[in-house]
Amino acid sequence: MKHLIAEFELMRRRYPPGSESSLVLPCLHRIQQDRGFVADSDIAELTDYIGVPRIQIEEVLSHYTQFRRAPIGQWHLQACRNLSCSMRGAEGVIGHLSRKLGIAPGQTTADGRFTLSTVECLGSCGTAPVVMLNEAYHENMSPARLDALIEGLPK
Repeated sequence: MKHLIAEFELMRRRYPPGSESSLVLPCLHRIQQDRGFVADSDIAELTDYIGVPRIQIEEVLSHYTQFRRAPIGQWHLQACRNLSCSMRGAEGVIGHLSRKLGIAPGQTTADGRFTLSTVECLGSCGTAPVVMLNEAYHENMSPARLDALIEGLPK
C-alpha cells in the first residue's frame, strides 16, 4: 500500500481538515484496484495512515459487497439475487453457473479462472436477471446466454 500514498495525498487534499474518515472508501477502492483485494496488512496500514479506528474500515469492508478480502479468479461472475432478478429467474442463473463451473457462490474454481458471487443488487432491475463479469454488465441472462458468455472468454 505504501506505493499508493502519493495518490492518497491527492485525495486527502479534496477534503477539509477533520474529514479523514471520508478517505476510507476511495482509499479502499484504490487498494483493491491495485491488489485485487484488501489484505489485513492493508487495513492496518490504512488505519495508521488515515488515523481512524480499525473497526471503521472493517465496517466499510463488511457492508459493501464490492470489497473482497481474498484473491478471486481471473473472471469474477457476480449474479444479482435481489427481488427483481429473482422474479425473472436469478436462482436459475445462479444454479446454472454453479453447475457449469462446478463451484458454489463464494468459491473459486481450482484453476483460478472463475469466482462466482451473489450480490444483493446491481441496479439493473429492468433488464433482470443480471450478471456482472468483472466490470461489465450482462443483462437478460439465460442459461444459453451464460454458456455463450463463458465459452467466449479467452483462456
